[in-house]
Amino acid sequence: MKKLILFLFAGVLSGAATAQIQVPQPSPSATIEQQVGLTNVVIKYARPGMKGRDIFGDLVPYGERWRTGANNNTTISFDTKVKIDGQELAEGTYAIYTVPRENEWDVIFYEDTNNWGLPQEWDNSKVALTAKAKVQQMPMPMETFTILIDELKNDSAALNFIWDETVATLQFNVPTDERAMASIDRVMKGPSPNDYFAAATYYHDSGKDYKKALEWVNKALEMQGENAPFWMLRKKSLIQADLGMKKEAIETARRSLAAAEKAGNKDYVKMNQDSLKEWGAK
Repeated sequence: MKKLILFLFAGVLSGAATAQIQVPQPSPSATIEQQVGLTNVVIKYARPGMKGRDIFGDLVPYGERWRTGANNNTTISFDTKVKIDGQELAEGTYAIYTVPRENEWDVIFYEDTNNWGLPQEWDNSKVALTAKAKVQQMPMPMETFTILIDELKNDSAALNFIWDETVATLQFNVPTDERAMASIDRVMKGPSPNDYFAAATYYHDSGKDYKKALEWVNKALEMQGENAPFWMLRKKSLIQADLGMKKEAIETARRSLAAAEKAGNKDYVKMNQDSLKEWGAK
């Protein structure tokens, strides 16, 4: 009994030793997700407060690089290319650094996002883009550092950095028309060979409608022309076999076998050989 009590007491002490104290963070984390046109934008940052301090020109000196928030890097992600100040920025994730001044800020998109605050060694080769943000005065102070995306249009938006009585605004453009037209062209041209093949595969493998599956796989193969892929031919032979079209299935399997041998795909070579044997090919 004494050993059991000691064991339980040791467990309590162990749990107490590994427990973590939870307290509010001085600069809480925030995430912004905003769709601009057809581009998804995600911002992750920490939000320091004024706490009675003078901010720009004092806590955040003018003319010096600022981490633009607190703690880990403030980051911004675009899932398409964007255009800022007439310059193109590739899709991806960037750390945001700024150089605040009274009338304008430099906004720096930096490719290395794994820093706590500013990099220990600044590397100009990692600067993807630098742009100018316009500065305006707020009618009342913003206690907590805030980043907002507003002025949303189909092809543009504004990125706002707000703290104390200052707001720095940077416009950016997104390729909405380019993506929309590509989508329209793709849909209006009708299904691709892969679309027909996927539909045929689903209808065959789920036992829905073998005749419809054969119709769709034929369309996929027609669109491929003379270079019919061995995996599409393989699927067609299986559909034909399940429809009782053994003679046709054998012919298609032979074509698939030849294409697989040419491509050096041993798996499909063996599968076709096994099927031909099963279907009594001579």
